[in-house]
Amino acid sequence: MKILRIIGSMDPKSGGPAEGIRQVSRVMALQGHPTECLTLDDPQAPWIANESLVIHAMGPGWGGYGYAPKFKPWLMQHAAEYDAVILSGIWQYHSIAARNVLVALGIPYLIFTHGMLDPWFKHTYPFKHVKKMLYWPWADYRVLRDAYAVLFTSEEERILARLSFSLYQANESVVNYGTSTPPQNKEQLRLAFLLKHPNLQGKRLITFLSRIHEKKGCDLLIAAFAKIAHHDPQLQLVMAGPDQSGWVAQLQQQAKALGIVERITWTGMLQGDVKWGALHASEVFALPSHQENFGIAVAEAMGCGLPVLISDKVNIWREIQLDGAGLVAPDTVEGTTNAMLAWIAMSPASQQAMARSAAELFKKRYTVEAMASSLLENIHAMQNKSAPALPLTNPEPQ
Repeated sequence: MKILRIIGSMDPKSGGPAEGIRQVSRVMALQGHPTECLTLDDPQAPWIANESLVIHAMGPGWGGYGYAPKFKPWLMQHAAEYDAVILSGIWQYHSIAARNVLVALGIPYLIFTHGMLDPWFKHTYPFKHVKKMLYWPWADYRVLRDAYAVLFTSEEERILARLSFSLYQANESVVNYGTSTPPQNKEQLRLAFLLKHPNLQGKRLITFLSRIHEKKGCDLLIAAFAKIAHHDPQLQLVMAGPDQSGWVAQLQQQAKALGIVERITWTGMLQGDVKWGALHASEVFALPSHQENFGIAVAEAMGCGLPVLISDKVNIWREIQLDGAGLVAPDTVEGTTNAMLAWIAMSPASQQAMARSAAELFKKRYTVEAMASSLLENIHAMQNKSAPALPLTNPEPQ
C-alpha cells in the first residue's frame, strides 16, 4: 500500500506527532507500505533536504492557521494515487481543506487528534475556546464526523475528547502508539551519564525527563520531593530537559526556599547516550503533568525498564495502572507526594516486579512495531468498509 500522511508540519522541531510519523513510516516501509507526507511547510525549509520521507510541502502557510493556496489543488490532483490517507491534528487549514477534498472525491480517511480535544485546554485558555466554539460546527466537527475513524492513542484521550464541545460525532478507535525501543546496553549508557554527573554516583535517582514547562507539573514534583527527601539521604531528584518557558530560575528559587537545593540536579536537555543513560541510571521516572495526551517520555522510560510515577492527567494512566507498570495520583502536591511515598515504601522485590511490568507493557503497546500493526488494522478495516479495528486492550473507564 502507498500511504499519504497529512499534517501541518513535519519540521523536526514541531514535536511528537511528526516524529511518530517518521518512526512508524520506517517500520511500515520495511513491510512494503511506503509513506509520503503532505504538509503546510515551506518547500525551501533547510531540514527538507535531509529528510528521508517524501515531503510534499505546500506552504509556507499563512499565520498560525496555515492557509496555503497550493494545498487543495495538489490534493485534488493526487489523492487517488494513494491507498490510504491519514490526517494528523486539527485547528489548522490542512485538516478542513483535506476533509473537503476527500469527501468531494469519495475517498475515506483516518485522523489523529493528538489530544487537541482535551478539555484541559478549554479550562486553561477560555478565550481561545470561545473562538474555537465559533469555528467548530463549520470546520473540525465535520472533519471528525466524516472520518472513517478518529484514532485515539489511549482510552483516556477517547473519553476526554467528548467533553470539549456539546456537538460531537466520531467513529472512535483506540490504537497503539509508541516509539523505537531504547538501547539496552544499560551499563555502558549508565556510565556515560554518570561521567557527565559524577556527583550522582551511588544515588537513588528519581528522574524527570521532559520539557521544563508549567504544564508538566515541575513545581509539584519539587514540592513533593521536599516532603519525602528526609526518608533517605541518597534520594536525588534529577530535572532533565530544556527550559522552554524560562521557568528554571523560579523553580530553583522554590528548591532553595524548601532547603533542597543540593538534592536536585539540573542537567538541561539530554540527548543520545547521555539521555538513555539518565534513564538507565534511575530507579523511577516521574511526570506529574497537568495535561499529557500520550507522553512519549513515559513510554521511553518504560522501554528502559523504569516504573513510572505519573498523574492521572497523563492519558495513558489507565493502561499503566491496569498493568501495574507504575503509580498514578492526582496532579497535586499531595498526590505527587503520596506516589513518591508509596514508591519508597515498596520492598525491593515489589519495585523490581513493577519494573518488569513496565518493560512488558512497553513491548505490548508502546513500541513503534505495535503502533504500525494497530494502524494497519484500521487501514485494512477502512479498505474493507468494516468496523474500525478494536484496541488490543481497552480498560474500562472508572
